[in-house]
Amino acid sequence: MAFPNPLRNAITSGTFCYVVELVASRLTREAKLLQVASDLAQVPGVVAGSITSYAGGATGHDPIRVGTAARARGLTPNIHLTCVNRDLLDLRNALEDLSALGIENIFAITGDYPKGAKDAGPPLFAMDAVQLVELISELRAGGLPFFCSVAVSPFKYTEPDCNYQYLKLEKKIKAGADFAITQLGFDSKKFRELKRYLDERNLKTPVLGNVYVLHAKAAEKMSKGEPPGCWVSKDLMERIQEETKASTDKGLAARLERAARMVAIVRGLGYGGAYLGGDHQADRIRWMIKRSEELAPRWEELAEELEYAPKGGYYLFESPKAPKKQELMPRVLDALGSMFPVKKGGGLHDFLATIFGWVDKRPGAAHALERAELMMKKSVFGCEACGNCVLGEMEYTCPMTCPKKLRNGPCGGTFNGQCEVIPDRPCIWVGVYERAKSAGHLEDLRMYIPPRNRSLQGTSSFINLFLHRDSRPGNYQPLVSISNVVLPAQRTAAAAAKADVTSDASLVKVEGGRK
Repeated sequence: MAFPNPLRNAITSGTFCYVVELVASRLTREAKLLQVASDLAQVPGVVAGSITSYAGGATGHDPIRVGTAARARGLTPNIHLTCVNRDLLDLRNALEDLSALGIENIFAITGDYPKGAKDAGPPLFAMDAVQLVELISELRAGGLPFFCSVAVSPFKYTEPDCNYQYLKLEKKIKAGADFAITQLGFDSKKFRELKRYLDERNLKTPVLGNVYVLHAKAAEKMSKGEPPGCWVSKDLMERIQEETKASTDKGLAARLERAARMVAIVRGLGYGGAYLGGDHQADRIRWMIKRSEELAPRWEELAEELEYAPKGGYYLFESPKAPKKQELMPRVLDALGSMFPVKKGGGLHDFLATIFGWVDKRPGAAHALERAELMMKKSVFGCEACGNCVLGEMEYTCPMTCPKKLRNGPCGGTFNGQCEVIPDRPCIWVGVYERAKSAGHLEDLRMYIPPRNRSLQGTSSFINLFLHRDSRPGNYQPLVSISNVVLPAQRTAAAAAKADVTSDASLVKVEGGRK
């Protein structure tokens, strides 16, 4: 059965639209979430409810189950699909389930690092958001009609963080993203910067601006970078605290007005819509939409008032570029690579392939080579013997040293160049960016790096390179075989049983008898 998709229709037609985020937290009963969905379905302009997964790093309700039930109540779902603790097969199965259930809209994100993971052991990040979009695109080629959104965070105030977010967005667009959604921020200059970047690069991908109804407690947390990727300036936090104390409604009217003004701003800038969070009461959403329309003629004036940013923050088109940092080792390795271009074929490549083929047939020799390789690379690069070495494509920074093992750029959780997971450590992608900049290689950072072949863990990357077993640029293997794509009609019954939301009886089961 085909279901209407007002989100796709609005985005592709250029109609300004609204998507409301529904946080499927364990703290909220599913029955309440679905009542919210029913109410939002009645608000003109709201084309979808975005159902979260691993929001802030905490597990919640199954977004597929909640999304399917929300659709039954009239609200088209946009399902957040994260890479947290999922391998390629898990992600493919989830996508095929969604297609079988008639759900097209996917928000493809890497996902926040799970809370408590340090005690439970490191979580699995077998893929990143760019690779997930590539997987979705390959499944679309096989007949599954997904409509894919991705995240971008313009609210980054150091040069590496900011520029890499835009580079990574380009990777996502090239992989097949249909539209983007910004991370949370309250700086109209950054909204303007992102739009200008896309225009100057002649990228026509629509973007929804994130508009958050910010209350005092959330402002205080976000001023510290919590949840990851969300940031609020000290000035804005203090203003919201004052509004909360000074009014009988605890600042409600002020924050709704601010959100309505943000909607007017992103609309005036030419965004494709607004992504509304922080409040999903239908009457307030309806008020914000109407108020934003009243304010629309004043959007440029309002934009000048809404510029909450850190002092000295970086802006792509305004800030002076930091001087290049010269590093000797990457340039020496580049020189050696140009002298011995073994990845491009030729006599030397064929000779070494013969040698490594001989070693590969002798398990003892292959194991000894892998141990020697690890010993050499671990102390210098932090190697973890993944068997799919991409040091040359990442300015000699090992992706396995990233807590999320990302291969296509930083996540949105960086905070002033520091790692989301280990805040006292610089994000590894800062080093990648600075090395690429010093060598004039910034354009190379747009290169797509496929997910590693995890079956090669603990084997020699030299052998895998020359015998063409590894997964890397230049030796890319499709994530799915098109002939093996499971079409919706083949999977519908199993997916419906898994979703378990075909009637209100399922809510009784989920909620222990409470409605």
